[in-house]
Amino acid sequence: MVRSIEHCSLDEALKTLLDEFPTATLKKHNIRARDALGFVLAADVYSRKNVPHYTASAVDGYAVMARATAGATPATPVLLESGKFSWVNTGMPVEGYDSVVMVEDTSTEHEYPADSSEIGRLKISRSLTQGDNIRAVGEDVMNGQLIAGRGDRVTCALVSLMLCAGVEEVSARARPRTLFIPTGNEIVSGEEWLSDEYTPAGVVVDSNSLYAESIFASWGYELDVAPVLPDEPGIIKGAVRRAAGEYDLVLVSAGSAKGTRDHSAGILSELGKMLFRYVRMKPGRPAMAANIGGTPVIVSPGFPMSCAVTLWSLAYPVLKRLSGEKISSDYISEAIASIETVEALFMTQHSSPQGIAEWLRVKCASVGGNMFFWPLSAGASVLWSLAEADGIVHLPEKTLECPKGTAASVRLVKRVDFSKRLLFQGSDDPAVGLLVPIIREMGADFAIRTVGSMGGLAALGRDEAHLAAAHLLDVSDGTYNTNYIKQFANGKNWRRRLIFYRAQGIMTAPRNPKGIRGFADLASGEAVFENRQPGAGTRVLLDYMLRENGLSPSDIRGYDRISITHMEAANKVASGVADAALGIASAASALGLHFIPIAREPYEFVFSEDFAEHPAAAALGKAIESEEWRDAVARMGGYELP
Repeated sequence: MVRSIEHCSLDEALKTLLDEFPTATLKKHNIRARDALGFVLAADVYSRKNVPHYTASAVDGYAVMARATAGATPATPVLLESGKFSWVNTGMPVEGYDSVVMVEDTSTEHEYPADSSEIGRLKISRSLTQGDNIRAVGEDVMNGQLIAGRGDRVTCALVSLMLCAGVEEVSARARPRTLFIPTGNEIVSGEEWLSDEYTPAGVVVDSNSLYAESIFASWGYELDVAPVLPDEPGIIKGAVRRAAGEYDLVLVSAGSAKGTRDHSAGILSELGKMLFRYVRMKPGRPAMAANIGGTPVIVSPGFPMSCAVTLWSLAYPVLKRLSGEKISSDYISEAIASIETVEALFMTQHSSPQGIAEWLRVKCASVGGNMFFWPLSAGASVLWSLAEADGIVHLPEKTLECPKGTAASVRLVKRVDFSKRLLFQGSDDPAVGLLVPIIREMGADFAIRTVGSMGGLAALGRDEAHLAAAHLLDVSDGTYNTNYIKQFANGKNWRRRLIFYRAQGIMTAPRNPKGIRGFADLASGEAVFENRQPGAGTRVLLDYMLRENGLSPSDIRGYDRISITHMEAANKVASGVADAALGIASAASALGLHFIPIAREPYEFVFSEDFAEHPAAAALGKAIESEEWRDAVARMGGYELP
């Protein structure tokens, strides 16, 4: 018995798959060339006509003999008598002459003549050489010329060219038929998900099927999706067996790990030849593949990002192999629909797992002459970061530590004018996010990186942000931001703008079941607190309020628990993971939490003195002053706009 490869690299996994299916397996058939768009050619295509098939003019002008124009210049034009030239439009045959002079380089005695005989003499102000402005026979394509090779996918341009070249019919591969089988007791269909007003805990929508359908469509392939199957080995086994007999490629979603409800490995081993299990990549590590009756079967992990990575890195090249299409050395860029690849610098230090290739979803910005990027949420279950990302960074297995400033290749999947993108780093507030669509409508862009008030000011000081935001209380004098700005500006002339005042307070579960009234109640040990990261203005406020109440961090159960944003902290309270957190009123309101106000604080943008020169600065200013944004902020509650 041949043992499958376990814990292999992505290159090893793909090589194993392609070695197992070394040639195109899909049937050939002849189709009309005009109907071949998107098909992969199974045979070379040769032109049956010269294109053009006659000597043609490439411009509007006069057909002449080149030697007759010798020495012609605007200062010393050449005069040709009637009968020594002939008017031709672009594309008209040129007979009896060897060149064409553009009409812009001529003048005539009579304007708009009916034919060349009425022109009189022709004045030419440019000398020509033989063949100027003439398309020779077969200049585009020669009769018998190879115009497309087997393995090429038929494009819009090729369809048109084949018609011009007299090609009526081509041999093409049938399109691969693929079935996607979602599995899991906890999975419900999209229709059921949208129709239910109440969704029980533990129930998850089948988003992987929709993503797979969408990515297949973008690749030009068709995909059938099976109904969601329960975690029953017999049911899944029967479905995979039938699919392997009917389809060219079978994809199974979930059940690839070693949990009690993960049956895919056993099923594949029973039905056919297991090729590999576990790929050293993050996310997507539990991926596996098998040959069942000559059909490739690939199992992707159930988390959305893991599923996406498996489709990009394994399913896409296998589809190309099955259909006889050429597999590019950079097939990953094709699979993720990358627009271009740019070199950029890590904005922060990044540690990659040893011996594991890593897929990072990243956001980019150009600041101070440098292109930076930073990873977004790395969880395999996080879809938002995949939708939000500007691009993908694929770190090879040998990568371990990437110090800040390390260069990496970013495969961009969005078209962004980075010269018009502002990078905001600083204090978190959901109201700031409402500026993004307004700024984009003005032709600019606004990228937000939440790092806390001190983190934003520090980034501004390092020329790693266009603007920051802060709400830092100075406990020595009760002022906000001023002394911190002086500290981080280090002598630079920074400007500041008050955006709004906002209410900070203690957020608790609805109806405040723990009876929390203030910080003394938080120190009782009965409530679990959710804190913010060091350097966040909210954490500075918390520390100040603890001292004012004669308390220390050690008195607060959960002081070391960290959420990066107000909404994250509010979610911890709403989900029961924490009993209380310090945050803004709008976050509490959004999740229906009880709110105990404790402070009214100014929230300010901070920027350098040359900020106004940035192409997007004016758009930001207009967005802040717009009625649309101000009305939206007012509806959120907890804000006081200046």
